[in-house]
Amino acid sequence: MRSLYGLYLNPESAQNAVDALRAASSELQFDGKQIIIASGEPHEGYEFTDSHLTVSGPYRYAVLGGVVGGMLGYLLTTLTQHSYPILTGGMPLSPTWTNGIIIYEMTMLGAILTTLVTLLLGAGLPNFKGVITDAEIWAGKILVGVVDPPDGSEPELERRLQQAGATQIKRS
Repeated sequence: MRSLYGLYLNPESAQNAVDALRAASSELQFDGKQIIIASGEPHEGYEFTDSHLTVSGPYRYAVLGGVVGGMLGYLLTTLTQHSYPILTGGMPLSPTWTNGIIIYEMTMLGAILTTLVTLLLGAGLPNFKGVITDAEIWAGKILVGVVDPPDGSEPELERRLQQAGATQIKRS
């Protein structure tokens, strides 16, 4: 994975760089999703920080996981009771209260596992692609660049990043 990026001292110049890259994306034949932004601290109120926000429905997924877990718990208790050929005189093999405990536990297990998977996917874990970072980010600079820029577009990208106020232009 190749990348070309610039380091910026303040969020205003980083926003200018993001705007310049978005304007150049059609001309230089790259997708807007290839633009990367990395910072050691949040910069609220700037459009480049809001563009990477994702809205997920962890509560909806947890409820769905709980419903699926509850149905699996019900099926587990019901099918288990009917699969044993024990004569009980028409009474259930185990009382309803014990079935309720298993159904409750399976409901909670489904909700917890679904929440855990939602948390991991929302955090982008596991990430097998690698992360583009620079030590300067932790000194307060903001990284703005392009991942896998098209061949032949790198000189123009460098020029646009420099015009936006980059203190350094780097490749990785």
